[in-house]
Amino acid sequence: MAQIPKESIEQVLSATDIVDLIQSYVPLKRAGSQFRANCPFHNEKTPSFYVNPARQSFHCFGCGKGGDAISFVRDYENLPFMEAVRKLAGRAGVQIREEEADPEADQKRKSKGRILDLHREAAEFFHALLLKAPEAAHARDYLKSRGFGKEMAANWMIGWMPENARMFLDWARERKFSGRELVDAGICYLREEGNARSGIRVRFRDRLMFPVRNEIGDVIAFSGRQLREDPNSGKYVNSPETFVFRKSKVLYALDRAKKPILKEKAALLCEGQLDVISCHELGVDHAIAPLGTAFTREHARLLRRYTHHVLACYDSDKAGVAASERLFRELAPEGLSMRVVCMPAGDDPDTYLKSHGVEGFRGLLAEAKEFFDFKLEHARNRGVLNSAAGRTAALTECAEILALMGDVAARENQINSVVAHLQTSSSALRQEIARLKSKPPRMARKNPNSSEQAAPPAEPTRMHRIVGFLCHLALTSPGAQHLLGEQFETLHEASRWLEGIPLLETILSASPDPASNAAVNTFLGSLPEADRRALTRDTALEGAPEDGMLAAEHALALLSRTVLHMRDTAVKAALKEPGLSSERMLELMKEVKEIAGIMRSTDRFVYDDELPPSTFKPKQPEWKKRGERGGKV
Repeated sequence: MAQIPKESIEQVLSATDIVDLIQSYVPLKRAGSQFRANCPFHNEKTPSFYVNPARQSFHCFGCGKGGDAISFVRDYENLPFMEAVRKLAGRAGVQIREEEADPEADQKRKSKGRILDLHREAAEFFHALLLKAPEAAHARDYLKSRGFGKEMAANWMIGWMPENARMFLDWARERKFSGRELVDAGICYLREEGNARSGIRVRFRDRLMFPVRNEIGDVIAFSGRQLREDPNSGKYVNSPETFVFRKSKVLYALDRAKKPILKEKAALLCEGQLDVISCHELGVDHAIAPLGTAFTREHARLLRRYTHHVLACYDSDKAGVAASERLFRELAPEGLSMRVVCMPAGDDPDTYLKSHGVEGFRGLLAEAKEFFDFKLEHARNRGVLNSAAGRTAALTECAEILALMGDVAARENQINSVVAHLQTSSSALRQEIARLKSKPPRMARKNPNSSEQAAPPAEPTRMHRIVGFLCHLALTSPGAQHLLGEQFETLHEASRWLEGIPLLETILSASPDPASNAAVNTFLGSLPEADRRALTRDTALEGAPEDGMLAAEHALALLSRTVLHMRDTAVKAALKEPGLSSERMLELMKEVKEIAGIMRSTDRFVYDDELPPSTFKPKQPEWKKRGERGGKV
């Protein structure tokens, strides 16, 4: 298996400023010596996600996510560890070397690079044909008929796939792309499925070609728009899913819309690519669209990284209303709110922008309605709410959707709206929601367009609070780390009574340099997820104490006294067991006496239950109280 040496990982972390990195994904605000934001990994209204520039780490006190720059990129972009390291290395301009190369992994990486090269170069080829090829005149005429010119085509790299497939295949051969690569990219397919010798066919013929890009702007697929009516072919043909393209993880134009979405604090969700392009061309640049699939829960999770508010700009017909409801059912469990833009009948964003201009369209966006207002007004206009039976059915349906909402405060607001529309009591609606939430969840139907849901994150390793603080000291103070490393017997004995000691021993065995954030973060990155979550949770303090060794001494004293109390309780409980032999009783009584003597000898310390241990300080010596001079107590 290919590995990146620890030295290279440390070099990447040293060259990366975690504040600059995370700021490029989510907006941060300074909070004292740290920065904070709403966590990008779970839904929250009060910021609990902190970035510590001194330690070059992040931690969320809400969901427990934490780590270094590599951990952030890995979790945020759902990348394997090594891919995250490579991405950060490229960002920081660091050359990394890999050891023990894995031929299979190398081949997969090369294949991915070739597929991305193929998509990028094919997009350029299609675009050149659209602009210059005489055979593409009808494609240029179609764009003009939709109000688009050469500038728009250049902005979006719109292209044309010729009717004559030989033109494209000859180009691919000249560029040394193999038939296998064309099939793997989804641009071509086998004449006979499963038969590599049957030859290949081009998937797109005489179509406008819209490049599809991932979040960072790489072309990963194409969407081909029909130019001539053909009842045997759909208006749009999209690339099939490949190892670089997953429909449920791609939103069209998100690479362009990320920053505008953060600025607008909302995403404008349209139905098609041309609607999105029209919006962007006129400055409404927070527009995006799903691609060749219904909006999925994975899309919602992807969108939640940038906003918690969605404007749905769907058609106003019956199908559009149903689509809006399906959309809300995917957004609500992820904590995203939704308003619906009420488009006039027969209009979509593209046609409305061309007839009413950008100011008129922005006016529609400003008047967007909350989902339940939109849904129930539509029901009233259809006469559904004119009967008691209709209102009861609507209440049950609304309760079912409200029960999906993950944001309790937002649900309360929507309950009030539903109650006003249905003229019912809030208690009746709340009872129905409670009934639905108490029912066991139905097995989710498999969506062929979405992948399996990710496994829940590992629970953090259980750790006693004192042990957690000692781990913090071992990772932040060289003196404390050295002192604790000499206390092997004390710590090993404590492992019988306090959780987390093996993890502390792991830290002391590895001895990452506390003075080097890169060394500490590299060590954390090497741990199992459960251990890493425990450490990033329990060590997410402001920094090392001024005197790490003194803090370690006090914490060790508290650890020892805690263990003694536990031993004392256990021994006294054992003494009460029936049927004890006289020999066993004498043994236990001797242990009780021994424990009592040790506890008396530690009475020079006054202990609190709080950490850090500045709260348990040595008692003032008698000679000091009297103002005398003397030696150490």
